[in-house]
Amino acid sequence: MINALVRPVDSKDHQQLSNLLFFETRLHRHLDWRSPLEWLGAPFYWVLEEYGQITAALACPVEIRGVAWVRVFVYASHWSAEAAWNALWSTARPDIACAGGATVAAIAMQPWFQILLAGSGFANPQQIVMLEWRNRAWAAREAHGIRVRRMLKSDLPEVERIDAASFDPLWQNSLETLDRAFSQAFFATVAEDRQGMVGYQITTGHGQRAHLARLAVHPSVQGRGAGTALLGGVFSMLAQSGMSRLTVNTQRDNINSLNLYQRMGFVRTGEQYPVYTFDVPASV
Repeated sequence: MINALVRPVDSKDHQQLSNLLFFETRLHRHLDWRSPLEWLGAPFYWVLEEYGQITAALACPVEIRGVAWVRVFVYASHWSAEAAWNALWSTARPDIACAGGATVAAIAMQPWFQILLAGSGFANPQQIVMLEWRNRAWAAREAHGIRVRRMLKSDLPEVERIDAASFDPLWQNSLETLDRAFSQAFFATVAEDRQGMVGYQITTGHGQRAHLARLAVHPSVQGRGAGTALLGGVFSMLAQSGMSRLTVNTQRDNINSLNLYQRMGFVRTGEQYPVYTFDVPASV
């Protein structure tokens, strides 16, 4: 570590970071609407530099106040995972504390990263489970007073309001992220009643597969069929597009979501991934 320097990322680091991310297999990357390079310029993004060469990086920018997801952790082969992580994390923790603190979170899909986070004192309060729908027969149901229509860009501020009401802060999306999701969506719709918007869904797709990236129904109207109506619209679109498979993931303890998906014909794939969190308090 004598010749290693941990520092905030700079725009001039783009090419070196791009090479590191492309060539290294020792990489954790958050499932995100933005690439790691698109987070350049955001706070809480550090690199480990040796003799002018970037050999590791850690990014956990804050999108929703008080929540910092680990968007990327990557390191070169001559580092061990522990050494690279400890060098970066020992700088990250006090920086986050000085900025007001945050819950740092990660969905650890790789065993080596799970071991690393557990060894650093991260808790594992939740599991993400995967489900899949395979062109199953389903009966369209009338949702009294609910209308589903295509999402418009002008709907996004209201979509953000629904999102914030429907999820804990750890899982909420910002308006900027929802804008990016909308621009990348294969199919996006909103559900409305007489008072206005009550839910939305965003689905991505490629080839024969689609992924339900986001579905939310305002807590005040849950149980009235808005979620069922939104999913029914997705199923119809998949049938029209010749797509036969739809995946979704949700928290294992989100009983309402699991009941809805399983009632609509989704089955668990057996895949699940731990969510790790670490609360960094604000420094006094």
